[in-house]
Amino acid sequence: MNILLVYPKYPDTFWSFKYALKFISKKASYPPLGLLTVAAMLPREWEQKLVDMNVEELKDKDLRRADYVFLSAMSIQQESAKAVISRCKALGVKIVGGGPLFTANHEEFDDVDHFVLNEAELTLPLFLNDLKSDRALRLYTSPHWADLNVTPAPRVDLMNLKKYASMNIQYSRGCPFDCDFCNITVLYGRVPRTKSAEQVLAEMEGIYARGWKNGVFFVDDNFIGNKGKLKKEILPAIIAWMEKRKHPFALSTEASINLADDEELMQLMVRAGFDTVFIGIESPNEESLAECSKLQNKNRDLIACVKKIQRSGLQVQAGFIVGFDKDPASIFERLIAFIQESGIVTAMVGLLNAPRGTKLHQRLQNEGRLLKDATGDNTDFSINFIPRMNSDTLIKGYQKVLRTIYSPKHYYARVKSFLKEYRPLQTPGFHFQFSHLKAAIKSAVRLGIIGKERFQYWKLFFWSLFRRPRLLPLAITFSIYGFHFRRIFKRHEKQLKLGL
Repeated sequence: MNILLVYPKYPDTFWSFKYALKFISKKASYPPLGLLTVAAMLPREWEQKLVDMNVEELKDKDLRRADYVFLSAMSIQQESAKAVISRCKALGVKIVGGGPLFTANHEEFDDVDHFVLNEAELTLPLFLNDLKSDRALRLYTSPHWADLNVTPAPRVDLMNLKKYASMNIQYSRGCPFDCDFCNITVLYGRVPRTKSAEQVLAEMEGIYARGWKNGVFFVDDNFIGNKGKLKKEILPAIIAWMEKRKHPFALSTEASINLADDEELMQLMVRAGFDTVFIGIESPNEESLAECSKLQNKNRDLIACVKKIQRSGLQVQAGFIVGFDKDPASIFERLIAFIQESGIVTAMVGLLNAPRGTKLHQRLQNEGRLLKDATGDNTDFSINFIPRMNSDTLIKGYQKVLRTIYSPKHYYARVKSFLKEYRPLQTPGFHFQFSHLKAAIKSAVRLGIIGKERFQYWKLFFWSLFRRPRLLPLAITFSIYGFHFRRIFKRHEKQLKLGL
């Protein structure tokens, strides 16, 4: 068999970091971990090639050589996925579709020959067995959850590491919480399933052996879903591995706000090399949190929790949402004030949307308020249901939030506020990257000379240089991030005006 693994293109979004990646001459933030894991489950004697359309062009000659195209995508990649499917059908190449996009919407893709849905550990062996005897079905699905102890290490040998800004690893699937707008529990369940320490270290070693010395993102939707195992097994193992290898990676992940309740866990994460954590805060309004069942965020001082996590040595990135039924008219000003006071630099604010399969989707459908499918883009000014708040008021308020928090004045003030308090753990691992020097030079020209934010840029630059010199690279990184966020916001705002 000749297998072509294809990952469709992402549009320009908040998390694509397209405009930031240009500063470090990278093509994409992360490699397609799901496809690389599926590749490891295929027979080793099969010839395999990966084409990540975010870093290279998909050529017809590669499609013609393939016996099957394995196509995996998320909802935001739908447009590109449909284009790939059309090209495959025109060339007579058979398609195997999997991943979140097809698991949620496979009925909408008539031209896909086979669907291998849910978790590949369960459904892919069934497909491969039937394919061997020439009786493969069109649909393979499973109501069960996979045992991650049998999940193989991804085929990192299939990708070009130099094209990416960071590598990624998955330690767990599932989340113990049940927020009504989130489809993670639909895809992966509420009981966190985890890999062993040996598996995690093997994946880290595989990346390290290929010469990688940079960021590694643990893609778990809630890394701390099983705190006990983390503290007893996983983090101590990572700490020992990192110390032995002289700290080659800077680790990051996603977690829930109750991380702030566990001082031991935070300290272990920092010792293991974690320096960044993304947290879904969603709203400073208690009634909105209750509405969406974000119970882990209720009845707590959210800013105090953020500050506590930051003081432990972890940068907090956060997601926020407006458009809840219980949002008051004051929510926009309250959100701006919260973000500025918290010092959360990377603050993603999106309009509420209802993905298929979620409790929110079901409720809105019962109420007759659904309009269309969610786009999967967190910040594109789209909303797929009729909100309680006047739509114009909601959109204008949302625009005001983004225009304010991403403006150079407010954004750089937030960066400085964070850097004043941030005390990362001193580690012996420092790995000079020529791309970082290039990024610094490009930022000085693009932001410090040409950019409208040049006053704020140089003010932060020299403040960091003399007051927090160790954090100067981070200050420059944040400056570049801010440039990207403003470009994305302006792009979406322009599309809104044009009615696109």
